[in-house]
Amino acid sequence: MLGKIAVEEHFVTSALADTIFGSIGWDVAEWREMARQLQDTGPGRLAEMDAAGIKMSVLSLAAPCIQDEFDAARATARARAANDALAAVVEQHPDRYAGLAALPMQDPTAAADELGRCVTQLGFKGALVNGYSSVGNLETAAYYDEPQYLPFWERVAQLDVPFYLHPRNPLPTQRRIYDGREVLLGPTWAFTMETASHCLRLIVSGLFDRLPSLQIVIGHMGELLPFAVQRTEQRLSHIPAYDLERLPQQCLRENFWLTTSGNFHTPSLIGALLQVGADRLLFAADHPFERAGEAAMWFDATPISEADRRKIGCDNATRAFKL
Repeated sequence: MLGKIAVEEHFVTSALADTIFGSIGWDVAEWREMARQLQDTGPGRLAEMDAAGIKMSVLSLAAPCIQDEFDAARATARARAANDALAAVVEQHPDRYAGLAALPMQDPTAAADELGRCVTQLGFKGALVNGYSSVGNLETAAYYDEPQYLPFWERVAQLDVPFYLHPRNPLPTQRRIYDGREVLLGPTWAFTMETASHCLRLIVSGLFDRLPSLQIVIGHMGELLPFAVQRTEQRLSHIPAYDLERLPQQCLRENFWLTTSGNFHTPSLIGALLQVGADRLLFAADHPFERAGEAAMWFDATPISEADRRKIGCDNATRAFKL
């Protein structure tokens, strides 16, 4: 399929290149190459997009970057600099790139202000945040269902842009289950568990009861939520304290968009289609952590209707991100 829009494609600035190395314990030489690819927003990346039939990439800062900066003022300054750099990239290739803002969620007010600047002044299409934010030190996490974030979410809803919740590894103090099995950290398993739990925190907090128009994007075919959400909802129904107006399955269908990033698996795609419908799925490759060509080859050949392929491949992204 030509004309695809890929919505989880990463970059990094030279000033933040060293912050990507904490995500996964890969070989140093391999990470150097990854850092090089993340900084390439010119001919190399564009050629790979062309070969994969991708007409536009929605770019966002790689993980964990700003979220790993535990000093709030420094996080704010680094997010602003990264966003200005991304705006310059988009300005060079406005027909090929769109931008998602990096946000200093360590300071909810600063994050709301930076999102407003990025949307209204830089023309960004939303935000992508790399999981919880470290506050004060690397052992303290702020999750975004906590009360101090409600004004931030109100600003997101007011701006009417999507918020992409991207994974990061769990806190170092919460990795006992991975001791001796560190290969399960990162995208192998830990990313999914961390992000799915964060999403469920947002849902059971009642955030979507308060702000029913709020839109969240999650990757990797929904971080397993399409396949677990019914049991979650069924068990919550036995706990009167969690009397939600918008139950988890409704939230997943109406407040979440799921992308194919890094999960090129047809049975999972079919399961997600059955749970949320074709109108809630988005194509993504997860460049450069995954290969755009591999993502495109799978998606173009997967046995779904051509109408659904077009929705997932480009039409839904146009609608979700107002491209």
